[in-house]
Amino acid sequence: MTNEQLKQEDLKYIFHPCTQMKDHETLPLIPIKEGKGVYLYDFEGNSYIDAISSWWVNTLGHSNQFINQKIKEQLDSLEHVLLAGFTHQPAVELSKKLVQITPKGLDKVFFADNGSSGIEVALKMAFHYYRNKGEIRPYFVSLQNSYHGETMGALSVSDMGLYKDIYNPMLLETLQAKAPNNQTKEEANLALDDMERLFIEKSKSISAVIIEPLIQCAGLMNMYHPDYITGLRELCTKYDILLIADEVAVGFGRTGKLFACEHSGITPDFMVLSKGLTAGYLPLSVVMLTQNIYDAFYCDYDIQGTKSFLHSHSYTGNPLSCTAALASLEYLEKYDIINENQKKIEFIKEQLKRFENLSNVTNIRQTGMVSALDLKGYKPEQRIGLEVYKYALSKGVLLRPLGNVIYFMTPYIITNEQLEKIFDVAHEAIEKIRI
Repeated sequence: MTNEQLKQEDLKYIFHPCTQMKDHETLPLIPIKEGKGVYLYDFEGNSYIDAISSWWVNTLGHSNQFINQKIKEQLDSLEHVLLAGFTHQPAVELSKKLVQITPKGLDKVFFADNGSSGIEVALKMAFHYYRNKGEIRPYFVSLQNSYHGETMGALSVSDMGLYKDIYNPMLLETLQAKAPNNQTKEEANLALDDMERLFIEKSKSISAVIIEPLIQCAGLMNMYHPDYITGLRELCTKYDILLIADEVAVGFGRTGKLFACEHSGITPDFMVLSKGLTAGYLPLSVVMLTQNIYDAFYCDYDIQGTKSFLHSHSYTGNPLSCTAALASLEYLEKYDIINENQKKIEFIKEQLKRFENLSNVTNIRQTGMVSALDLKGYKPEQRIGLEVYKYALSKGVLLRPLGNVIYFMTPYIITNEQLEKIFDVAHEAIEKIRI
């Protein structure tokens, strides 16, 4: 199979995500034959550094031999079994491990299939928790500029018009509060004041607040101060409102700690995990929750099922996915990845300095292994991010800008030399398009 053959077959059958398919009349697809480490290879031997971890999931590189072997071993014993009335060792071991490593107090695990599905679980469970206590609380609060997924509930608590506006007539009515729009403590405090005003007015009708701790990733990589999360935890406790931490994108080391909530020293009522959970190998998400929430659903059999949490996915707790997750966690610990990343975080910080003097760059920022910058002076119809994407591909680097935001979210196994190439190419691209 050649690149061209596969492209033609693809366009004949596949409707791609987040894509205007007409673009592919002029923008070639990139068929990938294999991946190894930080590299993707097409059918003609061209290589591309995966600088965005294939939509932020591939934390430990492509075709990681350690994870490969663990999945192969599991495949020979059990590929799948329902998790209702049955259980299996990978699910039990993963649950135990997650309870051990997540913030203290998250003592129970509910399995789902992907990040959006995990958000749906947390939203439904939060509403149902109060319902079981005799209260009807129809509202959820999310932050301006937020993104939590593209299923109906997840989209309802998001604030990205590009994804959401067309579907507004069919979505839940939700509430929104100010998001801190930079990494200063002052912005964190202003946003907390806004949240408390909302709580004072509507606390008895709010089930939960949902946030992306520290980084609103799809929200143009907006980053904010950990004090906001600390203060929000205090407000939620004060006003008896549940706190959902959406760590789908930022969990498992992205922010420099294993979980973003660790920067604030808090425990949310729910923590949703996916993406890096399996190092990008297989679909899986989990919702971590407190014993208190679990207890609200624990009761004698009810034929009406009004108190039980009747939510399920066909592939809940899939053994292969759980095995991939266990292997990724073992790899993180075995090679001390989180601590080793501290050196790379400093290297990235130094690399970002080279963009400071570019006239078309503003708002350079970094949180752990995630960094970003904004391109200024361009109109949306110029699709300047697409120009950066195309130039980077021509130089063997996969960047996928968010509009005019160029971001970097690489696999953790990347070397400084490979990082330097990414920043070289990004710098060249930005200089090339400079007005």
